[in-house]
Amino acid sequence: MTLPKLSSVNLWLLACAVSLAAAGCHAPGKPGPGPEVPRPSQVLDFPTLYRENCAACHGENGKNGAAIALNNPVYLAIAGTANIEKITANGVPNTAMPPFAKSAGGMLTDQQIASLVQGMERKWTISVEVRLVGTTGTPTPHYAATTLGDPTRGQKAFATYCASCHGSDGSGAHLPNNLTTGSIVDPTYLALVTDQGLRSWILAGKTEQGSHDWQSYSPDHELSDQEVTDIVAWLASHRTATPGQVYKQHP
Repeated sequence: MTLPKLSSVNLWLLACAVSLAAAGCHAPGKPGPGPEVPRPSQVLDFPTLYRENCAACHGENGKNGAAIALNNPVYLAIAGTANIEKITANGVPNTAMPPFAKSAGGMLTDQQIASLVQGMERKWTISVEVRLVGTTGTPTPHYAATTLGDPTRGQKAFATYCASCHGSDGSGAHLPNNLTTGSIVDPTYLALVTDQGLRSWILAGKTEQGSHDWQSYSPDHELSDQEVTDIVAWLASHRTATPGQVYKQHP
C-alpha cells in the first residue's frame, strides 16, 4: 500500500504535535497536571491573608504599622476572639479600618476572617494568662467600657500615671535620649481615633515602642477598669466639632 505524501504544512503540524506530547503540554484552556491556582475566596493560609489584607496598616509582622499592633498578646487576650472577628468583619466606622466581610461589602468570607483571627492568636499569643494577672490583684479591665467615664477623675488619673511621658496636660513631653512624645489631646488626632481606640492603646500599650500596658503605668499600681474609662473620657473631652487648622480668608 502506498502512503499519501504529506505536505510541508502537515509535516510541521505533525512535528509540533509530537513535540507537545513529548513535553507533556496541553492545549490552551485545558487544565494542566500541576496544582490549580485557588480562587481568592478559597485562600485560607494565614500568612497570605494577613499580608494581603492587614500588613499595610498593622505592620509586616503585626507591629510598627500606623494602626494598633496585632502581635501584642495583651491586646489579643483582652479584646478576645469574638471582638477581633467583629472588627475585622465590620470595620470601624469613621476610621481607616474598612469592613472585610463580604456581608459588609468586603472581599473575605466568614471562614477567611476566622482563619485570620485564629492565625493571629496562634502566632502572637504567648503566656497571656501570666501577662493578664495583676501583681496587686487588680481585675483585668474590660475591653469595652461598661460604665460612664468622669473627665475630672480622668484628668487626675492621667496626671498620676501618664504625665511622665505625655506631659501633665497631654500635649507631649521630652524624654531621655532626646525622645519626645506628641500631643494626644490634639483635636485633629482625636478626630481620627475612636474612644475604643484610645481605650485599646491604654490597655495594651505600644509594646513595640516600649510603652506601657494597663499593668505597668506605675510600679505598684495597675490601672483599674474605671480609671481607664475615666482617662478616655478626659481625652475625649478635648475633641472639637471642627478639628484641624482654621481656614484663613485673605482680604
